[in-house]
Amino acid sequence: MRILQIAPLWEIVPPPAYGGTEAVVSVLCEELMRCGHDVTLCASGDSTTSAELFSVFPRSLRTASDIQDKLPHQLVHAALSLKEAKSFDVIHNHAGEMVMAMSHLVDVPMLTTMHCLITPDNKFIWDTYEGWYNTISLSEKTLMPEIANKNYCGTVYNGIDVDSFPYAEMKDDYLLFLSRISIDKAPHLAVEVAKRLGEKLIIAGKVDPNPMDQEYFHTNVAPLVDGKQIQFFGEANSVQKRKLYSKARCLVIPLCWEEPFGLVMAEAMACGTPVVAFRRGAAAEVVAHDRTGFLVDDLDSMVEAVRRADQIDPRLCRRHVAEKFGPDKMANGYLRLYQQILQRAPARAGLPALAPIPQRLAIDTADRGSAVA
Repeated sequence: MRILQIAPLWEIVPPPAYGGTEAVVSVLCEELMRCGHDVTLCASGDSTTSAELFSVFPRSLRTASDIQDKLPHQLVHAALSLKEAKSFDVIHNHAGEMVMAMSHLVDVPMLTTMHCLITPDNKFIWDTYEGWYNTISLSEKTLMPEIANKNYCGTVYNGIDVDSFPYAEMKDDYLLFLSRISIDKAPHLAVEVAKRLGEKLIIAGKVDPNPMDQEYFHTNVAPLVDGKQIQFFGEANSVQKRKLYSKARCLVIPLCWEEPFGLVMAEAMACGTPVVAFRRGAAAEVVAHDRTGFLVDDLDSMVEAVRRADQIDPRLCRRHVAEKFGPDKMANGYLRLYQQILQRAPARAGLPALAPIPQRLAIDTADRGSAVA
C-alpha cells in the first residue's frame, strides 16, 4: 500500500525532546515500512525516517527563531504535501485543520487523526471536511461537538517504541512530573503532593513562549522550586527523559483537562514506572488502575496513591504497554482503517484495485464505540 503521511511542520520527526504527535508519526512510519508498505513522510527537512522524506522547508519551525510569521510556511507545507498525493492510495493527515481545509483539492482518500480537540475557531473546517477521521482514545470521541461530517472510523491508540525505553525495577527516591508546563497539566499540584509526603519532585517540561504559559510558570511554579526538594529540570531530551522515567518512584500527572491520550503515561510505564493520575480524559484507557498505577479524583487521594506506588509491579507496567501500545498494535489499527476507507471510497482511475481486507480483520462500522486494538 502507498501511504502519504503528513506531519506538522512545527517539530522534527522524531522530536529531539517535546513533541507527542511527531513521536507517534515516527513510530507509525517506521512500523509501516518494516511491514513492507511504501511510505512517504511529509515533514521538516531535518527529520529522520526510513520512509521517503518530502520536505518544503529544511528545518522545523520551532527551531526557526529567525522567522516571525510561520503561517506561510505551514500553508506551503500543506499545499505541496497534498500536491504529492496523486499516486498514493491514502493520505494520513496528522497536521490538523490546515490540511483538512485543502483536502477538497485532491481526490485521494484522506484519514485525519484527531491529535487535538476541536475548538470553536476551527469547527467550521470540521463541518466542511469530507474525508474520514479517527480519535486516539474513546474519551476523545465523547468530547467531539456535533459536526456535519459523519465519517468517523473509530479509535486507534497511540503507540510508542517500547524497546527504546529502558526498563528498571530498582528506583531512586524521587517523584517525577514530565509534561508541558501549563495550567491544564498543573505541575503546581504535583508540588503539593510532594510537599505533603516530604518527597523529592523533579519537574521536567518545556515552557511555551506564549504569555499564558509564561505567566503561569513564573507565578505558580517557579516560586515553588527550591533546587532541593522541588527541582526544575527544564525540557528533557529523548535520552534524558528515558533516564528520568526509569529511575522515578512514580510519575505524577494531576490532569486538569480532558487529555486526549497522554503519551508520557505510556512512556513511563514502559520503563516499569507506575503512574498516579487524575481520572481525566483518556487516563483510564492508558493506565490500568491498581495494576500499572492509580487513578484518583482529588488531591488527598493522589497523596495516598503516591504513598502506595511501591505496591505496583514494574513488570506489569512494561507488559501492559507492550501489549496495548506497541508499534504493531498502532500500525495494524491504522492499516485496518486504511482498508476500511479504501473499500468505501470511489475507485480512482489508473490505480490498481486493492484486495479486500479479510473478514476477520474488518471493522464493525456499526460499533462506533470500540477501539481498534
